[in-house]
Amino acid sequence: MRRHRVAFALVVVLCASTLGYSYGSSPANAAVSTYQQQAELPEDERASVVPPRENVTVVAGHGMKGESAALVAFGPDGKVLYHNDSYHGYFDVDPVKGTEMTVEYVAEYDYDGDDCNGKCTVSVVERLNLTTGEIERVYSRVIPQDRGANWHDVDRLGEDRLLVGAINTDEAYVVNTTTGTTTWEWSTKQSYPISGGGPYPEDWAHLNDVERLHDGRIMTSLRNQDSVVFIDPETGMQDNWTLGADGAHSVLYEQHNPDYIPASEGGPSVLVADSLNDRVIEYQRKNGKWAQTWVWSDDEMKWPRDADRLPNGNTLIADTNAHRVLEVNEQGEVVWSVNFYAPYELERLGTGDESAGGPSAAKADLQSRGIEEADVKKETTAVAGFTPRKITNSVAFVLPVWMGFTDIGAALILVLTVLAWAAVEYRNSSLSVSFRWPIRLQ
Repeated sequence: MRRHRVAFALVVVLCASTLGYSYGSSPANAAVSTYQQQAELPEDERASVVPPRENVTVVAGHGMKGESAALVAFGPDGKVLYHNDSYHGYFDVDPVKGTEMTVEYVAEYDYDGDDCNGKCTVSVVERLNLTTGEIERVYSRVIPQDRGANWHDVDRLGEDRLLVGAINTDEAYVVNTTTGTTTWEWSTKQSYPISGGGPYPEDWAHLNDVERLHDGRIMTSLRNQDSVVFIDPETGMQDNWTLGADGAHSVLYEQHNPDYIPASEGGPSVLVADSLNDRVIEYQRKNGKWAQTWVWSDDEMKWPRDADRLPNGNTLIADTNAHRVLEVNEQGEVVWSVNFYAPYELERLGTGDESAGGPSAAKADLQSRGIEEADVKKETTAVAGFTPRKITNSVAFVLPVWMGFTDIGAALILVLTVLAWAAVEYRNSSLSVSFRWPIRLQ
């Protein structure tokens, strides 16, 4: 009896120690509390907690089920300039034209009010002055679905007009924020069969990004069709401009946040966070077709969801499941990196909205690193639309900030060991249970 107890105890201690070490040593876990604590201090008492970098960097964190979602701004000196975790998720964040320290962001929170039949989400667009902390609600709507069917991107078109990417209806539309009326809309169902993509209608196209181009066209990302599409507001989708195709995972695999780089900056090209291929990639428009011109990845990258090209040729990346944001230079070297839980999007103020001020990879002669298109492993096994890579990224996303796959194994072994130990102790004990009324223990 003594031997089996020692063996069980050793396994329990080993597994518990593994989990405890992961919890205490996780950089992202520590960063969550550090940034919040720093923001609560007077400005003159805050310390530099990230490497210094030019200008202010704003990061929007998605979080999971309300855990650690935050909007954080880091000053050029590496100090926390602003922190807000009042919402369940933060997504798009854009600089406000004509200002130096004001941004607009998209956020969400769970809602179960009397006007909501079941689980709902409220998606909001708010304007934030990073200097004063003043927040102004610009636009909001109750989405009659749980999280995941909200807005991930909104693009400002004018003083009172917003271009909204609506995941819940698979539409892009323009709304007048003064009157609340919709002045233009386009539905994915106009151009794609419902037999493809994700489950219909729960999460079919997952339209997660919208951008109005300089020529008036609209570029949008259909995540579940693995495609970036271009829409003429008058004539509809331009089929010959589509980048990617449903299921063509070697080109794009459930991408996020494509940025258009115009001819004036060396394009037309599109810089994309190619999420489930664990890379950031750029395609150039040549002779009426898209050709890959640049790719970046490393051994840590896991489900990136934003990439912005800076005017100096560097690229900012939000690497969601690796819990970091980073900047790589023209040679593909990491020159700035910050721990951050589940970042969705980031902006470097003073460099233009997203990649608006950045050159194409061809113009800047950027050096690729990591996964090439030909090296992307084709996943032929799929169950209900879920490939192995999609499953592992989904699991990684719902795990606590400090837990990795090794910790999952340790937790399972711990639970099984405790149950087995209890069973052995019961079998070797004098305890018996009689299922009579009243229950008697002997």
